[in-house]
Amino acid sequence: MQMYLDCIPCFVQQAVRAARHVSDDPDVQKRIVREALSCINAIDFSDPPPRAGQIFYRRLSEITGIPDLYQADKEMQNRLALELLPELKRQIEISPDPLLLATRLAIAGNIIDLGAHGNLAITDIQKAIKQALNEPLFGDWEEFKAAVNAARDILYLADNAGEIVFDRLLIELIIAKPVTLVVRGAPAINDALRADAQSAGLDKLVEIIDNGSDAPGTLIGDCSSEFQSRFAAADLIIAKGQGNYETLSDEPHNIYFLFKVKCQVIAGQIGQPVGTQVLIKSKVISPEIGSDR
Repeated sequence: MQMYLDCIPCFVQQAVRAARHVSDDPDVQKRIVREALSCINAIDFSDPPPRAGQIFYRRLSEITGIPDLYQADKEMQNRLALELLPELKRQIEISPDPLLLATRLAIAGNIIDLGAHGNLAITDIQKAIKQALNEPLFGDWEEFKAAVNAARDILYLADNAGEIVFDRLLIELIIAKPVTLVVRGAPAINDALRADAQSAGLDKLVEIIDNGSDAPGTLIGDCSSEFQSRFAAADLIIAKGQGNYETLSDEPHNIYFLFKVKCQVIAGQIGQPVGTQVLIKSKVISPEIGSDR
Protein backbone atom coordinates (compact mmCIF):
# COMPACT_ATOMS: atom_id res chain seq x y z
CA MET A 1 0.00 0.00 0.00
CA GLN A 2 1.34 3.42 -0.92
CA MET A 3 1.30 6.62 1.09
CA TYR A 4 -1.70 8.93 0.65
CA LEU A 5 -2.03 12.66 1.24
CA ASP A 6 -4.41 11.88 4.10
CA CYS A 7 -1.58 9.98 5.82
CA ILE A 8 0.32 13.25 6.35
CA PRO A 9 -1.87 14.85 9.06
CA CYS A 10 -2.00 11.50 10.86
CA PHE A 11 1.79 11.35 10.85
CA VAL A 12 2.02 14.91 12.21
CA GLN A 13 -0.40 14.04 15.02
CA GLN A 14 1.73 11.02 15.89
CA ALA A 15 4.81 13.24 16.01
CA VAL A 16 3.13 15.71 18.37
CA ARG A 17 2.04 12.88 20.70
CA ALA A 18 5.53 11.39 20.59
CA ALA A 19 7.12 14.77 21.37
CA ARG A 20 4.94 15.23 24.43
CA HIS A 21 5.56 11.65 25.47
CA VAL A 22 9.35 11.87 25.52
CA SER A 23 9.87 15.39 26.89
CA ASP A 24 8.22 18.20 28.86
CA ASP A 25 10.69 20.69 27.40
CA PRO A 26 8.94 22.86 24.75
CA ASP A 27 12.20 23.35 22.86
CA VAL A 28 12.78 19.60 22.62
CA GLN A 29 9.17 19.07 21.59
CA LYS A 30 9.52 21.65 18.81
CA ARG A 31 12.74 20.04 17.60
CA ILE A 32 11.02 16.67 17.43
CA VAL A 33 8.11 18.07 15.42
CA ARG A 34 10.55 19.79 13.06
CA GLU A 35 12.30 16.45 12.56
CA ALA A 36 8.94 14.92 11.71
CA LEU A 37 8.29 17.64 9.16
CA SER A 38 11.70 16.94 7.63
CA CYS A 39 10.74 13.28 7.34
CA ILE A 40 7.51 14.28 5.63
CA ASN A 41 9.44 16.44 3.18
CA ALA A 42 11.53 13.41 2.21
CA ILE A 43 8.60 10.98 1.91
CA ASP A 44 8.42 8.76 -1.14
CA PHE A 45 4.69 8.42 -1.74
CA SER A 46 5.20 5.02 -3.32
CA ASP A 47 6.31 3.68 0.10
CA PRO A 48 3.80 2.33 2.65
CA PRO A 49 3.06 4.62 5.63
CA PRO A 50 5.13 2.58 8.16
CA ARG A 51 8.32 3.50 6.25
CA ALA A 52 7.89 7.13 7.34
CA GLY A 53 7.21 5.96 10.88
CA GLN A 54 10.36 3.86 10.86
CA ILE A 55 12.51 6.82 9.79
CA PHE A 56 10.93 9.22 12.30
CA TYR A 57 11.09 6.93 15.34
CA ARG A 58 14.69 6.02 14.59
CA ARG A 59 15.52 9.71 14.56
CA LEU A 60 13.54 10.25 17.75
CA SER A 61 15.63 7.62 19.54
CA GLU A 62 18.80 9.33 18.31
CA ILE A 63 17.61 12.72 19.60
CA THR A 64 16.64 11.41 23.04
CA GLY A 65 19.33 8.75 23.42
CA ILE A 66 16.61 6.29 24.47
CA PRO A 67 16.65 3.04 22.44
CA ASP A 68 13.12 1.94 23.45
CA LEU A 69 11.01 5.05 23.95
CA TYR A 70 7.88 3.17 24.99
CA GLN A 71 9.34 0.38 27.11
CA ALA A 72 7.52 1.43 30.30
CA ASP A 73 4.25 1.78 28.37
CA LYS A 74 4.64 -1.69 26.88
CA GLU A 75 5.28 -3.24 30.27
CA MET A 76 2.16 -1.53 31.62
CA GLN A 77 0.09 -2.68 28.62
CA ASN A 78 1.24 -6.27 29.10
CA ARG A 79 0.27 -6.12 32.79
CA LEU A 80 -3.19 -4.73 32.02
CA ALA A 81 -3.84 -7.39 29.40
CA LEU A 82 -2.58 -10.21 31.64
CA GLU A 83 -5.00 -9.09 34.36
CA LEU A 84 -7.84 -9.68 31.91
CA LEU A 85 -6.53 -13.01 30.63
CA PRO A 86 -8.17 -15.43 33.14
CA GLU A 87 -11.67 -14.04 32.54
CA LEU A 88 -11.21 -14.00 28.77
CA LYS A 89 -10.07 -17.63 28.85
CA ARG A 90 -13.16 -18.50 30.86
CA GLN A 91 -15.38 -16.83 28.26
CA ILE A 92 -13.70 -18.79 25.48
CA GLU A 93 -14.10 -22.07 27.37
CA ILE A 94 -17.87 -21.61 27.67
CA SER A 95 -18.35 -20.14 24.19
CA PRO A 96 -20.32 -22.18 21.63
CA ASP A 97 -17.62 -21.21 19.09
CA PRO A 98 -14.27 -20.82 20.92
CA LEU A 99 -12.23 -20.16 17.77
CA LEU A 100 -14.53 -17.37 16.64
CA LEU A 101 -14.48 -15.70 20.05
CA ALA A 102 -10.69 -16.02 20.34
CA THR A 103 -10.33 -14.46 16.89
CA ARG A 104 -12.62 -11.59 17.85
CA LEU A 105 -10.66 -10.99 21.05
CA ALA A 106 -7.35 -11.05 19.19
CA ILE A 107 -8.73 -8.31 16.94
CA ALA A 108 -10.07 -6.41 19.96
CA GLY A 109 -6.54 -6.33 21.36
CA ASN A 110 -5.47 -4.29 18.34
CA ILE A 111 -6.91 -1.23 20.10
CA ILE A 112 -3.61 -1.13 22.07
CA ASP A 113 -1.75 1.05 19.58
CA LEU A 114 0.16 4.12 20.72
CA GLY A 115 0.80 5.17 17.14
CA ALA A 116 -2.90 5.58 16.50
CA HIS A 117 -4.39 6.29 19.92
CA GLY A 118 -1.85 7.66 22.36
CA ASN A 119 -2.32 6.56 25.97
CA LEU A 120 -4.92 3.90 26.72
CA ALA A 121 -6.62 3.02 29.98
CA ILE A 122 -7.95 -0.37 30.98
CA THR A 123 -11.46 1.01 30.38
CA ASP A 124 -10.56 1.51 26.70
CA ILE A 125 -9.46 -2.11 26.46
CA GLN A 126 -12.61 -3.31 28.22
CA LYS A 127 -14.72 -1.28 25.78
CA ALA A 128 -12.90 -2.93 22.86
CA ILE A 129 -13.64 -6.35 24.37
CA LYS A 130 -17.33 -5.50 24.64
CA GLN A 131 -17.31 -4.40 21.01
CA ALA A 132 -15.61 -7.65 20.06
CA LEU A 133 -18.43 -9.60 21.65
CA ASN A 134 -21.30 -7.54 20.26
CA GLU A 135 -20.31 -5.90 16.98
CA PRO A 136 -20.16 -7.48 13.52
CA LEU A 137 -16.91 -8.95 12.23
CA PHE A 138 -16.27 -7.81 8.68
CA GLY A 139 -14.56 -10.24 6.37
CA ASP A 140 -13.89 -13.87 5.58
CA TRP A 141 -14.54 -15.82 8.78
CA GLU A 142 -15.54 -19.15 7.19
CA GLU A 143 -12.60 -18.99 4.78
CA PHE A 144 -10.25 -18.15 7.63
CA LYS A 145 -11.48 -21.07 9.72
CA ALA A 146 -11.02 -23.43 6.78
CA ALA A 147 -7.55 -22.04 6.11
CA VAL A 148 -6.50 -22.61 9.72
CA ASN A 149 -7.80 -26.17 9.62
CA ALA A 150 -5.97 -26.89 6.36
CA ALA A 151 -2.71 -25.16 7.24
CA ARG A 152 0.53 -27.09 7.55
CA ASP A 153 2.70 -24.19 8.67
CA ILE A 154 1.31 -20.98 10.24
CA LEU A 155 3.33 -17.79 10.55
CA TYR A 156 1.70 -15.43 13.06
CA LEU A 157 2.88 -11.81 12.73
CA ALA A 158 2.35 -10.00 16.02
CA ASP A 159 1.70 -6.28 16.30
CA ASN A 160 1.70 -4.49 19.66
CA ALA A 161 2.62 -5.17 23.27
CA GLY A 162 -0.46 -5.83 25.39
CA GLU A 163 -2.24 -6.94 22.24
CA ILE A 164 0.10 -9.92 22.14
CA VAL A 165 -1.63 -11.27 25.27
CA PHE A 166 -4.89 -11.33 23.27
CA ASP A 167 -3.02 -13.08 20.46
CA ARG A 168 -2.21 -15.84 22.92
CA LEU A 169 -5.93 -16.63 23.21
CA LEU A 170 -6.09 -17.38 19.49
CA ILE A 171 -2.71 -19.09 19.28
CA GLU A 172 -3.67 -21.51 22.05
CA LEU A 173 -6.51 -22.77 19.84
CA ILE A 174 -4.44 -23.25 16.69
CA ILE A 175 -1.20 -24.75 18.03
CA ALA A 176 -2.23 -28.23 16.92
CA LYS A 177 -0.55 -26.97 13.74
CA PRO A 178 3.07 -25.73 13.69
CA VAL A 179 2.88 -22.03 14.60
CA THR A 180 5.77 -19.57 14.57
CA LEU A 181 5.25 -16.20 16.23
CA VAL A 182 7.07 -13.22 14.72
CA VAL A 183 7.87 -10.05 16.66
CA ARG A 184 9.78 -6.91 15.66
CA GLY A 185 13.56 -7.05 15.56
CA ALA A 186 14.05 -3.72 17.36
CA PRO A 187 11.87 -1.11 19.12
CA ALA A 188 9.16 0.48 16.98
CA ILE A 189 6.63 2.56 18.96
CA ASN A 190 4.86 0.03 21.23
CA ASP A 191 5.21 -2.89 18.82
CA ALA A 192 5.90 -6.23 20.48
CA LEU A 193 9.43 -7.48 20.94
CA ARG A 194 10.61 -10.91 22.11
CA ALA A 195 10.42 -9.76 25.76
CA ASP A 196 6.74 -8.92 25.31
CA ALA A 197 6.00 -12.34 23.83
CA GLN A 198 7.79 -13.91 26.78
CA SER A 199 5.82 -11.75 29.20
CA ALA A 200 2.64 -13.09 27.61
CA GLY A 201 3.87 -16.66 28.13
CA LEU A 202 4.05 -17.40 24.42
CA ASP A 203 7.61 -18.72 24.60
CA LYS A 204 6.15 -21.75 26.39
CA LEU A 205 3.68 -22.41 23.56
CA VAL A 206 5.33 -21.68 20.21
CA GLU A 207 8.60 -20.86 18.51
CA ILE A 208 9.35 -17.12 18.53
CA ILE A 209 11.49 -15.35 15.98
CA ASP A 210 12.01 -11.67 15.22
CA ASN A 211 11.87 -10.13 11.76
CA GLY A 212 15.13 -8.18 12.11
CA SER A 213 13.42 -4.85 11.43
CA ASP A 214 12.41 -1.77 13.42
CA ALA A 215 9.54 -0.76 11.12
CA PRO A 216 6.02 -0.51 12.64
CA GLY A 217 4.84 -2.99 10.03
CA THR A 218 6.50 -5.69 7.91
CA LEU A 219 8.69 -4.26 5.17
CA ILE A 220 9.86 -7.50 3.59
CA GLY A 221 13.03 -6.07 2.06
CA ASP A 222 14.02 -4.60 5.42
CA CYS A 223 13.64 -7.91 7.26
CA SER A 224 16.23 -10.59 7.99
CA SER A 225 16.95 -13.41 5.54
CA GLU A 226 15.67 -15.91 8.12
CA PHE A 227 12.33 -14.15 8.32
CA GLN A 228 12.09 -13.83 4.54
CA SER A 229 12.65 -17.58 4.19
CA ARG A 230 10.03 -18.40 6.82
CA PHE A 231 7.59 -15.95 5.22
CA ALA A 232 8.04 -17.53 1.80
CA ALA A 233 7.65 -21.08 3.14
CA ALA A 234 4.53 -20.60 5.30
CA ASP A 235 1.31 -21.71 3.66
CA LEU A 236 -0.77 -19.51 5.99
CA ILE A 237 0.18 -16.12 7.39
CA ILE A 238 -1.88 -14.40 10.08
CA ALA A 239 -0.95 -10.73 10.16
CA LYS A 240 -2.11 -8.59 13.07
CA GLY A 241 -2.59 -4.86 12.97
CA GLN A 242 -3.10 -2.09 10.47
CA GLY A 243 0.67 -1.57 10.02
CA ASN A 244 1.02 -5.13 8.74
CA TYR A 245 -1.93 -4.57 6.41
CA GLU A 246 -0.35 -1.38 5.06
CA THR A 247 2.95 -3.12 4.35
CA LEU A 248 1.76 -6.57 3.21
CA SER A 249 -1.55 -6.04 1.40
CA ASP A 250 0.22 -6.22 -1.97
CA GLU A 251 2.31 -9.31 -1.15
CA PRO A 252 1.42 -12.47 -3.13
CA HIS A 253 0.88 -14.82 -0.20
CA ASN A 254 -1.98 -16.51 1.61
CA ILE A 255 -2.35 -13.80 4.25
CA TYR A 256 -5.26 -13.07 6.56
CA PHE A 257 -5.22 -9.60 8.13
CA LEU A 258 -6.77 -9.14 11.57
CA PHE A 259 -7.12 -5.56 12.79
CA LYS A 260 -9.35 -2.68 13.80
CA VAL A 261 -9.76 0.09 11.23
CA LYS A 262 -8.04 3.19 12.64
CA CYS A 263 -8.05 5.76 9.86
CA GLN A 264 -10.15 7.05 7.00
CA VAL A 265 -7.64 5.90 4.37
CA ILE A 266 -8.04 2.24 5.34
CA ALA A 267 -11.77 2.72 5.90
CA GLY A 268 -12.05 3.94 2.31
CA GLN A 269 -9.97 1.05 0.97
CA ILE A 270 -12.05 -1.70 2.53
CA GLY A 271 -15.38 0.14 2.52
CA GLN A 272 -15.96 -0.03 6.27
CA PRO A 273 -16.02 2.72 8.93
CA VAL A 274 -13.26 3.51 11.41
CA GLY A 275 -13.49 1.14 14.40
CA THR A 276 -14.64 -1.88 12.37
CA GLN A 277 -13.24 -5.28 13.35
CA VAL A 278 -11.71 -6.74 10.22
CA LEU A 279 -10.63 -10.22 9.13
CA ILE A 280 -9.82 -10.07 5.44
CA LYS A 281 -7.77 -12.16 3.07
CA SER A 282 -5.04 -10.80 0.82
CA LYS A 283 -6.39 -10.42 -2.69
CA VAL A 284 -2.96 -10.91 -4.25
CA ILE A 285 -2.32 -14.65 -4.28
CA SER A 286 0.63 -16.33 -5.95
CA PRO A 287 -0.32 -19.29 -8.22
CA GLU A 288 1.96 -21.49 -6.11
CA ILE A 289 0.07 -20.81 -2.88
CA GLY A 290 -1.83 -23.88 -1.81
CA SER A 291 -0.03 -26.22 -4.23
CA ASP A 292 2.03 -29.19 -3.03
CA ARG A 293 5.65 -28.25 -2.46
